[in-house]
Amino acid sequence: MTHGALPPKATRSGGTASPCTLVIFGASGDLAHRKLVPALYSLHRDGLLPVHTNVVGLGRTPMSDDAFRASLQEGCARFARRPLETEAWDSFAPRLSYCAGNLNDLADNGALRQALEQADARHGSGGNRLFYLSIPPDLYAPVLTNLGAAGLVQREQREPWSRVVVEKPFGRDLASAVALNATALQVLREDQIYRIDHYLGKEAVQNILIFRFGNAIFEPLWNRKYIDHVQITAAESIGVEGRGSFYEQAGILRDIVQNHLLQVLSLIAMEPPISFDADAIRDQKAQVLRSLRPLSEADVRHHTVRGQYGPGEVGGKTVPGYRQEAEVAPDSAVPTFTALKLAIDNWRWQGVPFYLRAGKRLAKRVTEVSIYFQHVPLHLFGDACPEANVLTFRIQPDEGISLRFAVKVPGDTLEAANEDMDFRYQGAFGEEPPEAYERLLLEAMQGDATLFARADEVEAAWRFVTPILEAWQRLPPPEFPNYFPGRWGPPEAESLIERDGRAWRNP
Repeated sequence: MTHGALPPKATRSGGTASPCTLVIFGASGDLAHRKLVPALYSLHRDGLLPVHTNVVGLGRTPMSDDAFRASLQEGCARFARRPLETEAWDSFAPRLSYCAGNLNDLADNGALRQALEQADARHGSGGNRLFYLSIPPDLYAPVLTNLGAAGLVQREQREPWSRVVVEKPFGRDLASAVALNATALQVLREDQIYRIDHYLGKEAVQNILIFRFGNAIFEPLWNRKYIDHVQITAAESIGVEGRGSFYEQAGILRDIVQNHLLQVLSLIAMEPPISFDADAIRDQKAQVLRSLRPLSEADVRHHTVRGQYGPGEVGGKTVPGYRQEAEVAPDSAVPTFTALKLAIDNWRWQGVPFYLRAGKRLAKRVTEVSIYFQHVPLHLFGDACPEANVLTFRIQPDEGISLRFAVKVPGDTLEAANEDMDFRYQGAFGEEPPEAYERLLLEAMQGDATLFARADEVEAAWRFVTPILEAWQRLPPPEFPNYFPGRWGPPEAESLIERDGRAWRNP
């Protein structure tokens, strides 16, 4: 496959990010160690992190700056996309400092204020602040309130700027999401709030927009006349991996579907925006989410499947079932798998089913979207009719795009076969795409909210998901566990799509 030269690295709008102090609440936690600081280090190595940008970590664990840097150095060595090099680390480490404090105590914001003033004086970050809430969700509201009460963020002031990045889950149902939005908007303007979903930072997810609206040959086919159905799969081969307590509260629908998969669905199904500005794109995504057909309790029975993995063997190694995982109830009815059939009630998609599937301990780790086009109206090649054309966006791993189409088999007979045309990012451009958190952190510093969810998007997603959660509470759960590890979920998931005369694509 031929391609043009790799464009120069830049943020979405072509500008540069403003220097700031990035304050990580929960800096001694796993996310900062595995994702946030390794992403910042990679940006530093690529020359994309503004010179005066620095990091203040805030956590409950007392720690010196040197100890904080040493722990993060180990994380960068293991998890950063860019290799850890002594010269690069030595120029990056002085940007990192630590402040110990209790997130629930307003008095401790005095210590944070002092740390921020020292960071400004040392690094020249100009008073710009990016607060990152890498903390348990029940702390979001009190921390936001504390930030406002302490005067560390201000709704009216635009320069120097202050912004807040909030990790998922943003609420656990519609009522809690509405309440959290109300709290946030008492302290901040909407344009100061960055509700992060790391899936939106993945190169292959962003490429959905470029592919759809940058290629004249596909967008005219992107409707009910030519598309038969859409499949979205988010499969993980691992179990809950020590996150049993979290999963007992969340489950697969809150963990993956409400945010990741509905965000991807909205990009696939949205109407063309009037521009690539943040709100123009988010307007169209929100419209898709509002157009999802609500599911009644009878619909939930018929159009959703719940699953939970049991014990078994994967790759010759014995693995526990979900109920045997640490901090999981021995009779837990929390689902680790779900499959759903969704409908979008608008002119473009009426009658086109969207099948979503997500789960733990499945056959392989893969996230992809497959667009199944209509079959040809007349089979001209005898019994061996070609399969439908399928366009697949591979989100992870091995990001890329494939298109299945029919070709003639060499020989004297008129026989058709199906082949895939593959595009792979690393093969085409010679390097791995940036990690999602690299892009999202940079764009938050720049003030570009395109890849972050707006309040109405979050509430529209919860408005669709909450009735499913409530129906699952009322309906008797399946006999759990109901699927073995290393497979594609329970048999009921196959029945969900097979009764429509279709089949799951299992990569």
